[in-house]
Amino acid sequence: MPNDQRTAIVAAWADWLRKHPQGNGKVATAGFCFGGAWSLIASLARPVDATVIYYGNVAKTADDLKPLAGPVLGHFAPQDQNINKAMVDGFTAAMQAAGKSLEARRYDAKHGFANPTAALYDAEDTKLAQERTLAFLKKHLG
Repeated sequence: MPNDQRTAIVAAWADWLRKHPQGNGKVATAGFCFGGAWSLIASLARPVDATVIYYGNVAKTADDLKPLAGPVLGHFAPQDQNINKAMVDGFTAAMQAAGKSLEARRYDAKHGFANPTAALYDAEDTKLAQERTLAFLKKHLG
């Protein structure tokens, strides 16, 4: 499936969630790795109230980031060979240049540190990231 179709699907889900009768009208996106990249893509396609990224590809320019409406929480691992320090530093600079809110958290871990089925799983960093994520979502979603 082409990316434009995937983007349309996640945008439609954000619209549906925002109007859901059991919700409060606020929406967040969250994802890990490939899903972390798509959390950001979804938030660019349909601006939401908060975005959470766990070690997802964040190679974006300040212009790319203009549609963001809500703050972003990113969990990154400096030992990650793909979503590396240079990419995260570039994302941080692009977010700042775009005037967007970013809370970038870095853990002394490797890519996939929050995946309990992976050899690189780090229970301590995962717990801290989860606590930070829940606090972030509570603050921005109510």
